[in-house]
Amino acid sequence: MLGVDSVIFPVLGGGADVRHSSPTAMLVGPARPGPVKRPVATSKLQRRKELDELSWRKQETWPLVSVVVPTRDRPGLLKRAVRGILNQRYPGEIECLVVFDQSEPTEVGVEPGERRRLRSIRNDRTAGLAGARNAGVLASAGVLVAFCDDDDEWLPDKLRLELEAMRADPEAIVAACGVIVRYGRRAFRRLPPGGTRVTHQQLLRRRLMEVNPGTIVVERWALLESIGLVDEDIPGSYCEDYDWLLRAARVAPVLVVPEPLVRIHWHASSFFAGQWQTIIRALLYLLDKHPEFGQEPAGLARIEGQIAFAHAALGQAGPARRWATRALRRNWLERRAYVALAVSTRLLRAETVLRLAHSAGRSI
Repeated sequence: MLGVDSVIFPVLGGGADVRHSSPTAMLVGPARPGPVKRPVATSKLQRRKELDELSWRKQETWPLVSVVVPTRDRPGLLKRAVRGILNQRYPGEIECLVVFDQSEPTEVGVEPGERRRLRSIRNDRTAGLAGARNAGVLASAGVLVAFCDDDDEWLPDKLRLELEAMRADPEAIVAACGVIVRYGRRAFRRLPPGGTRVTHQQLLRRRLMEVNPGTIVVERWALLESIGLVDEDIPGSYCEDYDWLLRAARVAPVLVVPEPLVRIHWHASSFFAGQWQTIIRALLYLLDKHPEFGQEPAGLARIEGQIAFAHAALGQAGPARRWATRALRRNWLERRAYVALAVSTRLLRAETVLRLAHSAGRSI
């Protein structure tokens, strides 16, 4: 599925809540609560942490990993995703939880093998991607939780290599890997820059689409306690993955296996294609929730450029130009702002920009 940066021109390159003090607060309305959580006893979580440390990090066992796969009306794509999960060359057990969002659970059509489990459940929380992810997390039994979108595809060694990296780094609570972006007949390898860790500051500056939600594996205790569940209040669940990564990186840098171990498929049925008004609302929500963007001008300009582009795609020339101007005042190198200005003056069509971007393996 397309994330917060999944809509730019090839030249654009790689890719504590404060509510009313933010300049965007007036635009998004009254304060919204943070992520919806079910209460979990801290003492139990601390005990779970201790047990997890003893069981798989110290004793070098392979823990049960629960993989959450949200889906909605895409059975062909889902079958490919589930097959990639169950066919992992991972010595431990894998529990694959398929969460049907706004649709009735059906047979997936994949037979789980030895040390593999396959369960289908209904999203009983907020409709949308965020609620579906959380429903899967709360139903999971694993020591670790991983995410995979129904249009993504894990390569066979993905899980094993990530857990080996986590075992070698006792401070790591979240791991990810590189990706292969497929668009039509083209494929592009995308690896996070700068070594094997991604910091909070790096994620503020750039979305780093290489750290994709379909690559994430996280200690379950940390997900429930330190980081928190996925925010179900983000409009349309757009950029819920980016918000979660920012919160995770606040706790500890994200460990990255510098190999492309997940195929990310871009296609016309990606859920956020063309939902410009939802994208605008979600990005404003994100800025309001993460005031740290104020200390990272390039990152703030990037989001403002995305908002400008969304307005331009809607034919709203005035707001597009205002947001583009704001972005360029912060960072005159912010190319999204120039592209938004070109679209707002009808020198370019938004659809053309997106097609060229995706055909080059890039995003807005």
